[in-house]
Amino acid sequence: MMKSDQKNTILAIALSAVVLIAWQYFYGMPQAEKQRQIAQQQAAERVQPAAPTKAVPQGQAVPQGQAAPQGDSVPVPGGAPLTPQAPGQPGVAPGIPITRDVVLATSPRIRIDAPRVSGSVALKGGRIDDLSLTRYRETVDPKSPAIVLLSPSGGPQPFYAEFGWVATPGATLKLPNAETVWRQEGNGALTNERPVTLVYDNGEGLEFRRSIAVDDKYLFSVKDEVVNKGTAPVSLFPYALISRHGLPHTLGYYILHEGFVGVLGDKGLQEITYSKMEDKKSESFDVTNAWFGITDKYWAATLLPDTNAHVKARFSSGLLGTTKTFQTDYLLDQQTIAPGATGSANARLFAGAKEVETIDAYEKALNLNRFELMIDWGWFYFITKPLFTVIDFFYRHLGNFGFAILLTTILIKIIFFPLANKSYASMAKMKTAQPQMVAIRERYADDKVKQQQEMMELYKREKINPVAGCLPIVIQIPVFFALYKVLFITIEMRHAPFIGWIKDLSAPDPTTVFNLFGLIPWDPSVVPVLGPFLMLGVWPLIMGVTMWAQMKLNPAPPDPTQAMIFNWMPVIFTFMLSSFSAGLVIYWAWNNTLSVIQQAVIMRRNGAKIELWDNVRSAWLALIGLFKKKSKA
Repeated sequence: MMKSDQKNTILAIALSAVVLIAWQYFYGMPQAEKQRQIAQQQAAERVQPAAPTKAVPQGQAVPQGQAAPQGDSVPVPGGAPLTPQAPGQPGVAPGIPITRDVVLATSPRIRIDAPRVSGSVALKGGRIDDLSLTRYRETVDPKSPAIVLLSPSGGPQPFYAEFGWVATPGATLKLPNAETVWRQEGNGALTNERPVTLVYDNGEGLEFRRSIAVDDKYLFSVKDEVVNKGTAPVSLFPYALISRHGLPHTLGYYILHEGFVGVLGDKGLQEITYSKMEDKKSESFDVTNAWFGITDKYWAATLLPDTNAHVKARFSSGLLGTTKTFQTDYLLDQQTIAPGATGSANARLFAGAKEVETIDAYEKALNLNRFELMIDWGWFYFITKPLFTVIDFFYRHLGNFGFAILLTTILIKIIFFPLANKSYASMAKMKTAQPQMVAIRERYADDKVKQQQEMMELYKREKINPVAGCLPIVIQIPVFFALYKVLFITIEMRHAPFIGWIKDLSAPDPTTVFNLFGLIPWDPSVVPVLGPFLMLGVWPLIMGVTMWAQMKLNPAPPDPTQAMIFNWMPVIFTFMLSSFSAGLVIYWAWNNTLSVIQQAVIMRRNGAKIELWDNVRSAWLALIGLFKKKSKA
């Protein structure tokens, strides 16, 4: 019997070690490596915002050297792409890197100066292709560069929006394209109080006018007009597109969608990753009441056609040389413009941060179809979004998301108090019946079947629920996952500080016990293989201690193997959660603390002896005894 228990103990320890190593191998190490690669890439490509260039007045020469090949496919009737002719490379001196600054400086532009965005509109092509989000920075340092969302073609990571008209197949109309240089009417920057108007005359009887407006957040409104000054009617189709060159960096987590996204009428929510689109090449939709675009974790660029408009939408991928390209676009119904008449088309572009309040406000104001799904709330939407709403409510009163999480945890404990009360009461009965359980095990040590039968009779007689101890943990699982999702996806949690050394609740605790929490100038994460195991911060340790304390309040499992697993569980969870968001670890530690207090009070009321300190003392003495045995050996 003793040998069997020893084997079970060794097996439990081995399985625990396998779980821990597998977790770090498949989650901790890949996460650290991805973050390292992203940081290196950002450092390599980081550039300061270019000085705004003035729009070119009518008749003034365009600066020499233009953007690199565009790579976008303008949608045309019938679904076939019409690719603009590729222009030349930027006219820069040999040896000078083609950076974002260089590309911006080689084309005439209109400055964008709005409350939450800055950048410029390219007069060459009439594109919105230079946009920074002024409220968000690359790191927690407020002096770090602003987040760059849209970038022009020809530089690193092109990402832009384009609008215009296409003709029926076979027509020879001269239409504005990526090479067209527009003229600005008047002067001045594009602000949320002052739109800008671009004009282009094709010299063949058609005048094109484009009005661009931006609100105080992230919504661009574009109105395209065609004035037919000729003698024959013309038939044109309005279009809009968002194009992205190069495979963007993605975190690659199952719980987070990055790539193509949209709600396309009766087709519902569509989420297609970059890799899947590379396999599909193209996917088309013929719908109304739709919006669609390309999303990152915190930022997105989406097209918002009128909800009543009939659109032929498309997601697609392709190659520009060896560079992968990704595009979403749509084509509206044909317009026939008679001589002397004017045709017009309205388009909207959301390009900005996925702020919950902002997204919800646009959905309501524009009557958009489930625009809230721009934020990846996941399958547990019915828990995730309400949980965020509660946390955000407390944040608005407390001014700190960390304290808001603590207060939300108390509210959750109150909601589940009746169920937890029954669970802890049953555990108290089990604790008082512990001597009888031990006696049954000793009496029927050689007859496992009889032992189980007597145990079940004891449970019935004392009205004990043997799985009661699991209920508090089971209750926590959906809330834990929902909070994990909230911390991971919502931009409101990004760079949100708590107190002390926690400057970002959405990032892991930056401290580690292996350099005495920063007292020793050494980074344990650089150690090969073992590095991820050594990043064990203060809050994960606090969480582990509180979890261990809660375990010690519970009745000891009669089976030695189960007891060993429960003893090792706090250690395993401490290492596993060390790479999780600090906000999640703080929630778990606080929840454990509240559970210990609640469980102790309820068990005392039900006559069970609270042996927490006795268990602490026993564990300490056992640890000392273990060291003494090893020292003697």
